[in-house]
Amino acid sequence: MFDAEACLLYSSCTRCRVDICNSRQQASAKRGQAGKKFVVPSLSFSSCFETRMGQLCGRCLQLLRDFVAFVQRMSSDLVHSIKECLALIIKCSCLKQSSSKARQLYKPILQPHERVTAQEFLQHIERGIEMSPLGKDPLEALRTLAFSENPGLQQSAALYYLHMSQHMNIPLPAEHLEPFYALLRSADLEVQQMSSLSLVNFLLEGNIDKELVVQMGLLEPILDLLESEDPTVQCNSCACTMTLAVSESNRDAIGAARGVTPLLSLANSYDPRVQQNAVGAILNLTQSERIQQVLCKEGALPVLILLLESPDSEVQYYSCAALSNIAANAQHHEAMLRTGDRFLLRALTSLLSSPVDKVSSQACVCLRNLATSADTQAEMVSQDVLPKLCSLLASGSEDVRRAAVALLWILSQHPHNQDALVCAELLQSLGTLLSAHTTDPVIAGHAACIIKNLSLSKNRQRIIESLCVEGLLQAMLSIDMREDSLHYVTSCLAELTKQEGATLRMVQRMDEPLTKCLVRLAGQLEHTEPSFQAASIIQHMIDHEKMMRLLKCHIAEIQAYLENFLTHQEIRFQQLGISTFCRLQADPEFSLAFRKSQMAKLLEQVRQQTEETQELLRVALCHT
Repeated sequence: MFDAEACLLYSSCTRCRVDICNSRQQASAKRGQAGKKFVVPSLSFSSCFETRMGQLCGRCLQLLRDFVAFVQRMSSDLVHSIKECLALIIKCSCLKQSSSKARQLYKPILQPHERVTAQEFLQHIERGIEMSPLGKDPLEALRTLAFSENPGLQQSAALYYLHMSQHMNIPLPAEHLEPFYALLRSADLEVQQMSSLSLVNFLLEGNIDKELVVQMGLLEPILDLLESEDPTVQCNSCACTMTLAVSESNRDAIGAARGVTPLLSLANSYDPRVQQNAVGAILNLTQSERIQQVLCKEGALPVLILLLESPDSEVQYYSCAALSNIAANAQHHEAMLRTGDRFLLRALTSLLSSPVDKVSSQACVCLRNLATSADTQAEMVSQDVLPKLCSLLASGSEDVRRAAVALLWILSQHPHNQDALVCAELLQSLGTLLSAHTTDPVIAGHAACIIKNLSLSKNRQRIIESLCVEGLLQAMLSIDMREDSLHYVTSCLAELTKQEGATLRMVQRMDEPLTKCLVRLAGQLEHTEPSFQAASIIQHMIDHEKMMRLLKCHIAEIQAYLENFLTHQEIRFQQLGISTFCRLQADPEFSLAFRKSQMAKLLEQVRQQTEETQELLRVALCHT
């Protein structure tokens, strides 16, 4: 490695200095010969270097060789660094803006054909564009004006499109998208503002096919405008990107065109309009799992998490919804929770108290998507999330109520959380929620699952004493039979009837409509689970005098579903039918009805099947 010390060694070498000095004296003597003009031969640097090299000692020769190698290495690294720097500069969109500004240094000349086109276009406008705004002649004129280098003509074309986007409600033909490429690429700021705004209007009104915009090559100029220094252009280009990102194919195209990075930059904009549209575009992009990977790689998580504390509720909602989409993929959970020392959970818990319904609702959704591990759930419970969820259960917004009860359902699944959930406030809120919204299948289903999960804990007596039992009975009476939530409600009630205290509480609340509902559910054949659970509830309440009195009004219906149970393929139905039959037979009225029916014959068939099964089992066990 050549260094400064080697250079000093070479300069201090006595032998080399003497040789070089002698050479210089000889050359001077030759030039001093009288009457002769000495001509120094033209030598290249390499030949001179080789001549001098022959005069050096071995040590100095090696030092110079090291020096040459050192310079070559340094120059190679320098050239490589210069190439990398220039490549990065060329890729930046600021060069495109600079080239556009450079064209403004001279005044464009109005070409003769452009002048004629402008005059004809003006006459067309004066006659009234409502007559044929999308005709062939206007399109040709718009093309000429849009691709002109004259800013005034481009402004006319952009203004025409802006007028159409605000006053027309018909689809824009594909050929009318061609002038937009030139208008969006224009060096004139007003042209950029008007053309991007008109494109936003067309997209929002559905007058342009979103996939067609990308197919026509307009995505690149739209994304380039994200780098503009003008807030209006930034706002419009973000709005265009947000609208285009609704389509799956467009989302992939935006990701491939590196549109994620400028959007993340604009998400920190001080202009509220720009920030809203940028975060809205990111939200739409998070609907694609592939783009989620790109967003996380580009550093989107810290940006979105910090935006949860934005004073703008729209930005809060967009960022929270984007994080909810990302959290739906469990592979991102570690990175999301690691950011800012698990700051995300604290921010989301704080948003549960937001006065804006859609923000608090989306915070519930994000927390629910994150609550996949026991540790995360325990941390949520430790951050006093339960009182806030109880408040949300009483919200006037259906979305908020549904989101809150769904999060509680997730938390109730883990045994370690159940003791904390079985509190008087939560049970009171669940009972009130069920009673007030008996026809909402989502609320009824989730609330029933929560109550069933909590009934397995040691604090089930609190559930029995709460309003939950009454709420479940009212929900069973109101829910449509086709809803899946009916299965969860009947299953929860059947689980509660295994406790004598809950059975007594239910009997006290039973009346004719509820009894009729239970018998009807037990007798229907289409939905087997609600049928079995309803029959199980009846079987557990038969021993109470009040229930027996109510059931006597439905002897025929009860006898019919018992006959179906005895002939059912599943043994559990047969066993439940036999058990119910034995308890009802103790009543004289039911006993008389059974003797007049085919119940004895069906029971004999079950006995024969059971004996045959037992005989087969004995044979099988002997062979074993």
